[in-house]
Amino acid sequence: MTQTQATPAQSTRVAIVTGASRGIGASVAQRLAQDGFAVAINYASSAAEANALVDELKAQGLSAIAVKADVAKPDEVRALFETTEAQLGRVDVLVNNAGVLKTTPLADTSDALYDQTFDINVRGTFNTLREAAKRLNDGGRIVNFSSSALAMNLPGYAIYNATKAAVESFTHVFAKELRGRQITVNAVAPGPVATELFTNGKTAEQIANFAKMPPLERLGQPEDIAGVVSFLVGPDAGWVNGQILRANGGLA
Repeated sequence: MTQTQATPAQSTRVAIVTGASRGIGASVAQRLAQDGFAVAINYASSAAEANALVDELKAQGLSAIAVKADVAKPDEVRALFETTEAQLGRVDVLVNNAGVLKTTPLADTSDALYDQTFDINVRGTFNTLREAAKRLNDGGRIVNFSSSALAMNLPGYAIYNATKAAVESFTHVFAKELRGRQITVNAVAPGPVATELFTNGKTAEQIANFAKMPPLERLGQPEDIAGVVSFLVGPDAGWVNGQILRANGGLA
């Protein structure tokens, strides 16, 4: 495991954001750091981008570290929490942003693609939730990531949607299982967002068509979703629990 070193700040609220080296995850990490959190920026392979984000945040006087961990592997998730605790303090917020999106008709889906999608999107969320149950401070916040694609039932999205349906089920049930600890568990379900994860493999015409779908007539931006996460982990969302917030511009 490799990580950027930081001085522990036990009195500061601490957040882990998975898959945070770029895209929505990076925007969430930036927003939470600006909100006053010490942020652990998790990445699986993009070390240069994760460390560049840490350097950018530190240049602004904010607190962040980069921690490598494959969320699909429980021992690495355990080490992610241990490293964060050692360098920043006990964790208050977990944001499960890490995910993969590759669309193909169900009949053409390979075993490898099925395994990869479920390993990252479902097993990864399961691993972090299970660890959070043991380690998250009472009064903490958990935000999972679903997708508004789940409501659209578009061809090619069967496997991806199945993983996000599982995440939504985790969210509803886990919120009840943490009764008595004042921890909220919610999920954000973005619509199309202008990130590499969304645009990869799509033509310019396909992207333009998605941008026209919402009544607001644009793609979402990573900052749009970061603002929703900021709300869910903040004091104003203390009575929001076990919910799926569909941030999609009115798409579905």
